[in-house]
Amino acid sequence: MKKLLILVGSILLLTTKLFAADPAVGLWKSIDDKTGKVTAIWKVYEQGGKLFGTIAATTDSPQDIIASACKESYKNFPVSGAVNKMKTVGTPWIFNMEKESEGNWKDGNIIDPSNGKMYGCVIKYLKAGEKNKKYTATGPTLAMAGTVGPIQVFQYWIPATEADIKEAQAKNPPKN
Repeated sequence: MKKLLILVGSILLLTTKLFAADPAVGLWKSIDDKTGKVTAIWKVYEQGGKLFGTIAATTDSPQDIIASACKESYKNFPVSGAVNKMKTVGTPWIFNMEKESEGNWKDGNIIDPSNGKMYGCVIKYLKAGEKNKKYTATGPTLAMAGTVGPIQVFQYWIPATEADIKEAQAKNPPKN
């Protein structure tokens, strides 16, 4: 009986680990590396073995703003249609990230909807106390880098909540 309980417990533990979400998945506040201000609230999710991210709420513009600074199309963009006519909120600006290891993603892209520039993308989940470059995480953090060739410029994102989304939506309601 004792062996059976240990076996069942082990199976449950392994099953839980297999189906647990990657730690990069969730709601995150993007932080401007120069001003320290929250620029958006992101929903990062896994779909088909790849990582994607959409802006769930803007913090300094109406929720229905169009990404008109973008080009009409981008290579491997995961949504059909004219990108420069899509809303900033709800469009997958982070896309096709490939899992390197738990919490670490690479070889995808990110588009800055405010200026239309597309970069390579690297995402690393950091636990409190972990370091990335000169940054030490004080709590759960996403180290998100836009890359051009070998150059990586990191921003450090902090966890967000549904309440953060509602607050940003209330402060910056849709214009239409």
